[in-house]
Amino acid sequence: MTTTRFAPSPTGYIHVGNLRTALFNYLIAAKSGGQFILRLDDTDPERSKQEYADAIMEDLEWLGLTWDRVEKQSDRLDRYEAAAQELRDMGRFYECFETPTELDLKRKKQLNMGKPPVYDRSALALSDEEKAKLREERGQGHWRFKLDHERINWTDGILGDISIDAASVSDPVLIRGDGQFLYTLASVCDDIDFGITNVVRGSDHVTNTGTQIQIIEALGGAVPSFAHHSLLTGPQGEALSKRLGTLAIRDLREQGVQPMALLSLLARLGSSQPVELRSSLDEIIEGFDLSTFGAAPTKFDVQDLFPLTARYLAALPVDAVADKLDAIGVPADMADAFWSVARENITTLADLEGWWVLCRDGAEPLIDEEDHEFIAAAMMLLPDAPYDGDSWSNWTSAVKEATGRKGKGLFMPLRKAVTGMERGPDMSSLMPLLQVVRAKG
Repeated sequence: MTTTRFAPSPTGYIHVGNLRTALFNYLIAAKSGGQFILRLDDTDPERSKQEYADAIMEDLEWLGLTWDRVEKQSDRLDRYEAAAQELRDMGRFYECFETPTELDLKRKKQLNMGKPPVYDRSALALSDEEKAKLREERGQGHWRFKLDHERINWTDGILGDISIDAASVSDPVLIRGDGQFLYTLASVCDDIDFGITNVVRGSDHVTNTGTQIQIIEALGGAVPSFAHHSLLTGPQGEALSKRLGTLAIRDLREQGVQPMALLSLLARLGSSQPVELRSSLDEIIEGFDLSTFGAAPTKFDVQDLFPLTARYLAALPVDAVADKLDAIGVPADMADAFWSVARENITTLADLEGWWVLCRDGAEPLIDEEDHEFIAAAMMLLPDAPYDGDSWSNWTSAVKEATGRKGKGLFMPLRKAVTGMERGPDMSSLMPLLQVVRAKG
């Protein structure tokens, strides 16, 4: 059975980059009838917060990305310690004592010598006595996994055949000096124990994948199928990381973006398939094909979400927005007619209130200087509300006959006087909703 996972750290809110990873893993599992696990990578006790864990789940639920179960790494520390001991016993785990400053100096020296800046494994030469002395002076050391210096090969679900020379990579630190288990060890143990079959993540993790494959094999686990999607940039190709504060999922929701608009865009962005608005998650699942995605950085423009949101809302029946209409005060007997007019003229649901204020209270007239006399005469011919579907036609016909105006010179000034806008819904449909026209007096 296909089993995937989304593994956010509860140290902040989900943003569009995180969501793209979550969505791909969700769609792979859903398309095959498999399992999708939400795994909270919360081994950092200082930065991990319950409020962020709750927010992650809330955002996923809002999007409809439901999970089969939740796992927390903080509940599995004994398992990670057992794995660490197993690696020690097989000679693949060793303790190191260099400070960050010392490591930085080593890297600079290697670069100056034209060598790759990888850890030189000098800690392997330490005697037990030397290690004991260093612990007294510096405290507990950090622990590195000893890579086999051979090529690591896999066929990536997006990037194709990948080959990494392990000798060009530093032995990864799996446990910090303060005893904290780092992502790499915890993730490997979880992927093994939870039977993860497929992992999709950003292309910035390719080197990590190489080292994780060796750790999985050392611990006797089954290596999942890996795929690395492109990284998102801003619309001008700029690093998206600088704008993540405005691209959190909850911020987009606050701006009125609809879930299906966001999911429809991210399910196709960066692929050879065109972005198409879908009306349901089932449609997105059916049309998802990981093999159509490429490796090139992918431009994301938040403004693309708003036309998709508008199109999604325009297709909704009145029942889907009944609560919103009720909240802004639209009477039940007017809801259907109001929605049929408003839905073609809004970008987000927040725009509905402005249209209802227009219908309920009228609009400040927009009258050009040369049209004042014309509008005054026209308003004398407009009866008081209520209006019906023939009111606009009857009124404009009467004004045309009385003033001789026609075409745009007739209709545009009347629209602007009644609605305060140069464009908008068909006036024959809007007039029956108007309870007052301010230009009348």
